[in-house]
Amino acid sequence: MNRIRARTPLFVIALTWLLLVNLSAAAQRAAADDDSLPNIVVIFTDDQGYADVGCFGAEGYRTPHLDQMAKEGRRFTSFYSAAPACSGSRVSLMTGSYYARLHFPLVLFPGSKVGLAAGEMTLAELVKQKGYATACVGKWHLGHQEKFLPTQHGFDRYLGIPYSNDMTIDPKTRLAEGVVLRNGMTRHQIRWEKPRHDWVPLVRNNEVVEYPANQATLTRRYTEEAVRFIDENAERPFLLYLPHTMPHTPLFTAEEFTLGAETRYGDVIEEIDWSVGQILDALKKNNIDENTLVIFTTDNGPWLSFGNHAGKATPLREGKGTTFEGGMRVPCIMRWPARIPADSECNVTASTIDLVPTVAAIIDGQLPEHRLDGKNILPLMTSAEPPESPHEYFCYYKNRDLEAIRSGPWKLHFRHLYFTIVKPGHDGSHGVNKNKMIELSLYNLERDIGETTNVAAEYPHVVARLRGLADRARLDIGDNLTGHVGENSRRPDPE
Repeated sequence: MNRIRARTPLFVIALTWLLLVNLSAAAQRAAADDDSLPNIVVIFTDDQGYADVGCFGAEGYRTPHLDQMAKEGRRFTSFYSAAPACSGSRVSLMTGSYYARLHFPLVLFPGSKVGLAAGEMTLAELVKQKGYATACVGKWHLGHQEKFLPTQHGFDRYLGIPYSNDMTIDPKTRLAEGVVLRNGMTRHQIRWEKPRHDWVPLVRNNEVVEYPANQATLTRRYTEEAVRFIDENAERPFLLYLPHTMPHTPLFTAEEFTLGAETRYGDVIEEIDWSVGQILDALKKNNIDENTLVIFTTDNGPWLSFGNHAGKATPLREGKGTTFEGGMRVPCIMRWPARIPADSECNVTASTIDLVPTVAAIIDGQLPEHRLDGKNILPLMTSAEPPESPHEYFCYYKNRDLEAIRSGPWKLHFRHLYFTIVKPGHDGSHGVNKNKMIELSLYNLERDIGETTNVAAEYPHVVARLRGLADRARLDIGDNLTGHVGENSRRPDPE
């Protein structure tokens, strides 16, 4: 019996194949839209107090864009910088490690010989694994020599000042061929004359493009550069790191923000808030708002002063340069409409050291083999009811001295010197400080956020437990106060 096989016309086969290919591509696009890599924007201000945002209690000036960001996202009310001053806080954010573990200075200066080590994976290098475009716009402060600058650490481009705005210039810094020299400066003067304080260079990538930088224009120019980067990379995932120069002193604002608030400090905060609004508008304009994680926080507490002429850490104790809550607990707002519940709050311990491992979890990135101190806080960001903190304990280091430790609501200060305000500053000045000693002190931060009442005598078992946790930290990270050398600590690159 003959077998007869029906033949399907070739055009039908081709049409069917084309239809299947198109359906497969459409399915892949839909999956990519659902699970696409988010853009990440980290806005990091300098010396802004816990109470220097409207939704955290600011008075005398307005922050409507930050307040709206909080309504559309989540406030973190127990969020910490990992250091009480500039460089330590930035290296901790960038690497996910306590700066004491890295033997990193609390503050770098134009004469410093060290910087961010080549062996440390940065947040930018982490996202590079997934093809992100990256930009750093603002104050770097992780080493001003070329080998330490952002473009050597995973950032495609950089515009900003290399350290704090009250510093000087390293005469050996490379000047761009078309550098803009202001205030009568010449190349010869930069090389041979004594540098002036508050005159700092503006760097693009690896060269100085303006000296001294026109600080009254910095916030606006940073914002314009950041918006331009967003516009240019709206079709691919990107990381924008925007560490503002302000409100570190000396204080500067664009002319249109001057005297808009009650004080110069208020003017500075209002201009930063304007900048936040510009960033959020750029995301919406490019239709990438829904899947962009925006994080706003600051590097440490405010400088110590009285009145409305400086930042405020109310209701926290002390400020910048101390390991009291006012020195290291900072305002933090996170907004990611696709994942973070709107108008919500998280009040458990989290920190800037958590950003690297959290971003790794978000993008499925590969973390370095060496030990990190940060934890994945994605559940704290996205859960309707935030779970407990992943930190068994949090360390308060000043330089390499472990001055305090927190676990749950309990914070134990070890005996150490700190400085406190005795004479007020005015309109950007720091005032006069004096040193004081704190003895072993235990505080319950849930009941006494201002660290006013030492309850160590009432809770000896809590003191003993926190002492044990501190001993573990000293063995792991190190501590100058007790002479412990951390077994897993790492050092920055030398000159």
